[in-house]
Amino acid sequence: MSEPSVLTEHSYYHPQPGTAWEAVGAAAELLGAQAPLVTLANWQEDPHHSWAFQHMRELMPSQVIEGTDEPRPLPEALGEVGGIRLETPWATTVDALIDATETDGFLVLHKGAIVDERYAGGMTRRRRHLIMSCTKSVVSAVAGSLTGAGLLDPDAPVETYVPELATSGYAGATVRTVLDMRSGVKFSEAYLDPDAEVRVMERSMGWAPRNHGDPLGMYPYILTMTRDRAHNGTFDYRSIETDVLGWIVERAAGRRMSELIGERIWRPMGAFHDAEITADPLGCAVHDGGMSATLRDLGRFGLMLLDHGRVGEREVLPAGWVTDAAYPPDDVRAAFAASVNEPYLPGGWYRSQFWFVPGDSGPILLCLGIHGQMIFVEFATGLVGVKLSSWPTPQNADKLVATINAFRAIGRSLAG
Repeated sequence: MSEPSVLTEHSYYHPQPGTAWEAVGAAAELLGAQAPLVTLANWQEDPHHSWAFQHMRELMPSQVIEGTDEPRPLPEALGEVGGIRLETPWATTVDALIDATETDGFLVLHKGAIVDERYAGGMTRRRRHLIMSCTKSVVSAVAGSLTGAGLLDPDAPVETYVPELATSGYAGATVRTVLDMRSGVKFSEAYLDPDAEVRVMERSMGWAPRNHGDPLGMYPYILTMTRDRAHNGTFDYRSIETDVLGWIVERAAGRRMSELIGERIWRPMGAFHDAEITADPLGCAVHDGGMSATLRDLGRFGLMLLDHGRVGEREVLPAGWVTDAAYPPDDVRAAFAASVNEPYLPGGWYRSQFWFVPGDSGPILLCLGIHGQMIFVEFATGLVGVKLSSWPTPQNADKLVATINAFRAIGRSLAG
């Protein structure tokens, strides 16, 4: 969540000299395309990212997460939320906020019904959009489902499920440690620094062309991690923690992540459309941010969380999974308060791959992804909001806080 360092040249990937990627831009002339060529080397950069977020399967291998022929109904009770006043100086209404924050999709559900639904930037109701780190919360849901089934113990050492981790920096950590992102592993999430660990990991998992010496695949990269402090200290947001969690989950269940999401979350919660998740060169799902889904199905995921893991009479998640995250032990709050994230989300916390901030009458759950992806769940008002975006830069604290406050204002208004 911390604001990234700004480079003189805004580029995530610098192709190495002497490789085919160095001159990939010249290949566009051979294609006769009207639009700029979007490739692994530039898809996360403005303006290419706006198109790429809605066409991920055209850029890299992706696995299907199948939906259901019996989706959860979403009745419509359309209302007027665009004119709701906000306290944001540069966006004084919900309409203005949507216009000012590169919105691709916007959905408001209140008490299970659609109140507002909008698409822009080429987005449509049937189109899947990359949700970046909102994927982490879906992986958490899979972990919760396995925990309820007795297949996963959050208090067990990570080596219990992945013995290979005993020789890495994750040795001695527990599943709970990575669920709450409190390991002592050395890892930088500075998105705009091409040399940061997060970018080396992306090259290893196929989100960018590999450099000489980069590991082939996400799991081999995880095994290179070292530790620079004790486990279970201050919260430090690092995507690799979710990839370790995903590895553990796959080993615990004996199934790959795309199948687990479909079987344990996506179809049980009533998703209508197939979702997708990108895969690394070894065929492993990118657990930390590779999922793409439709706006309405993300709303269905939010409704399931709103009801603490239930969809009607069906228990998708054990009841305690969401409740424990929403009302965590004191050390979880203290770990967040000591982190660099506290100034942006004061009073907040991070538990089981979910963000939380205090609301007017209880906690607000957030699933967050860079470039402006958000699922907002306010238990007290029965509000679920989804926003899919194409912010030019990965992080923007002003837009993040303004979007949270807009959904809070909508919740207050609809709750009367």
